[in-house]
Amino acid sequence: MLDILALTKERNPGEPEFHQAAEEVIASVKPVLDKHEKYRKHKVIERMLEPERMISFRVTWLDDNGEVQINRGYRVQMNSAIGPYKGGIRFHPSVYPGILKFLAFEQTFKNALTGLPMGGGKGGSDFNPKGKSDREVMHFCQNFFTELTRHVGRRTDVPAGDIGVGGREIGYMYGIHKKLTNEHTGILTGKGVGWGGSLMRTEATGYGLIYFAQNMLGTRNDSMEGKTCVVSGSGNVAQHAIEKIVQLGGKPVSVSDSSGFIYDEEGIDKDKLAYIKDLKNYRRGRIREYIEKYPGASYMETKSAAESNPLWDIKADCAFPCATQNELNEKDAQNLVNNGIMLVGEGANMPLTADAMHVVISNGLLYSPGKASNAGGVATSGIEMMQNYIGNYWTAGEVDKRLQGIMKNIHQNCLEAAESHGLDGNYAAGANIAGFIKVADAMIDQGIV
Repeated sequence: MLDILALTKERNPGEPEFHQAAEEVIASVKPVLDKHEKYRKHKVIERMLEPERMISFRVTWLDDNGEVQINRGYRVQMNSAIGPYKGGIRFHPSVYPGILKFLAFEQTFKNALTGLPMGGGKGGSDFNPKGKSDREVMHFCQNFFTELTRHVGRRTDVPAGDIGVGGREIGYMYGIHKKLTNEHTGILTGKGVGWGGSLMRTEATGYGLIYFAQNMLGTRNDSMEGKTCVVSGSGNVAQHAIEKIVQLGGKPVSVSDSSGFIYDEEGIDKDKLAYIKDLKNYRRGRIREYIEKYPGASYMETKSAAESNPLWDIKADCAFPCATQNELNEKDAQNLVNNGIMLVGEGANMPLTADAMHVVISNGLLYSPGKASNAGGVATSGIEMMQNYIGNYWTAGEVDKRLQGIMKNIHQNCLEAAESHGLDGNYAAGANIAGFIKVADAMIDQGIV
């Protein structure tokens, strides 16, 4: 197994996020490879670690001052063994091939866990939409998707949103695709409800995260009722995780952005959440403005180079990191343990470092990896794709019921996969094993391609 990891690092230098994701999966699936020789014989894990296709292209556009701007665009089509490539598009200065390979690799397992016929992919650009006018964002999106249009299709690759790509950006990309192809098809998910989108898609990732947490607590005859919860992030996932925590009787006490976090000991209720949504979704403000509206809360700046983030040193019952990868390190994880946290649910993709994950699991906390607990978003994207295929649209209640069922099934599959390989209660290993077996079996059935 060490040979596989060493080869992966050698073939993908300077890509620590991809190395981290690969190491976690390789370690988790070792019992499967030892038990079933066919996976080693067909070199399935080695093949999974190589993208089926990587696309890189230039994106040029004019800013509002008439200056030519140049960005890089990418699409990683990782694995299509069980369905069309499916995964988001991220616009952020940190985007480079290594980040996208890590995300596409994780997406392959996540999509397999949903039980829906979707492969894994991811795309994006180093373009930063923050501070840009609507006109600049529109022109960038149109030029970005003009190139990407030739590589995607509703039965080939169906992108969605991610960091920096919300409803506005999806609309601009869908519009240019429709113009170029003269087709009104389900080429993107996360569309507006009035033109092919699904009800509940916006809420799905955050809601699904809390549904998964509710299922984990249920294994201990417990629930979200009365639980104090620390949440990071203030985007779509964090907002709707907070919303569902409140609906289930919990008390969320924090929210953050790239500059810092607020701690509201009284709890973030429906009215306070409505203010956060308006602040972040429409006014595009900073989270520190929260204390101007609610002076009983406190605000603290955070620095990425700091030894630990004081957000994770708040006494609570549950922690939901919903911001970005590797936001919670070993010291942060120890602070969670010291402060009595009983459950950690990943809303972002790989928000815990490898050392942090070890601390959480070794101390017996309930822990769900993002590929399992944040799969609600892509599950509902799959539901949106189904609705586009059949031309019929379901009510919010119907979609939510399907989402709850999918998250319950993912939870059960993770538990059973872990138990069958002597890893009882290890959701991280269970998620990797369950996803791996489904994709690996499909790859073997389809031959060496």
